[in-house]
Amino acid sequence: MKGLPEERCAELARYIVEHNATVRQAAQRFGISKSTVHKDVTERLRLTNHQLYEQVKAVLEENKAERHIRGGMATKRKYKEQQN
Repeated sequence: MKGLPEERCAELARYIVEHNATVRQAAQRFGISKSTVHKDVTERLRLTNHQLYEQVKAVLEENKAERHIRGGMATKRKYKEQQN
């Protein structure tokens, strides 16, 4: 994903908000590193589009609060598949 960082961070932010996506999902979708996604939506976006930044921040906080649940479900699936 090439282009201006301001355009990239806005596009990433819109994707995260529209799909309720995680940083990893956005990184995979756009073919960039998750550290780039995180920097774009937490640092660059705050300076360029504060309203969109607040929306992304809410999604990321929700994802952070739920990550232990997703991790537990992934572990459960892993061991369930090994038993079959």
